[in-house]
Amino acid sequence: MENPDSSARTEEYLLLLNEHENSIAAYVHTLVNDHADAEDILQACRLTLWKKFDQFETGTNFVAWARKIALHQVLNYRRSAKRKPSYATDPALIESIAAEIDRQSTQLDERSEALKACLHKLPEAHRQTVLLRYFEGFEIEEIARETDRSEGAVYRLLSRIRSVLGKCVSETMEAGTA
Repeated sequence: MENPDSSARTEEYLLLLNEHENSIAAYVHTLVNDHADAEDILQACRLTLWKKFDQFETGTNFVAWARKIALHQVLNYRRSAKRKPSYATDPALIESIAAEIDRQSTQLDERSEALKACLHKLPEAHRQTVLLRYFEGFEIEEIARETDRSEGAVYRLLSRIRSVLGKCVSETMEAGTA
């Protein structure tokens, strides 16, 4: 019979991998030019992530942990004698690119959190308009019908909302670094 702790840990791994697999794949594909090579590396990465999952601390940043493992997979793959370089084999260059991706990803995560907070500050009607346009994919004409506004009024409203959100995100980001 399977250990309940093991079952819960397996489920945790599968949930985290499923949630973040696209991010990890994008990371590897950014570092590796050849699609087939990137897919091979991702397969090896998934296996290594599973084998080392007992080292992952629940509640910490799974993507950061997975990216470190993925970077090592990429570097190991590049070092392999049978691999022909398709663009750059310099490990320092690959590590530099990986570090920049991590830095930008962290900044995007912070901006995303700031945007979420700013969206919650909007009046309900404005938040609904943003949801219709950017999350539901409604066209301007559809939003105009849905909200009983003219198309021009919807364009102006969205423009004002984007301006308010941009200012709010900038102020939130500045306050976070102060």
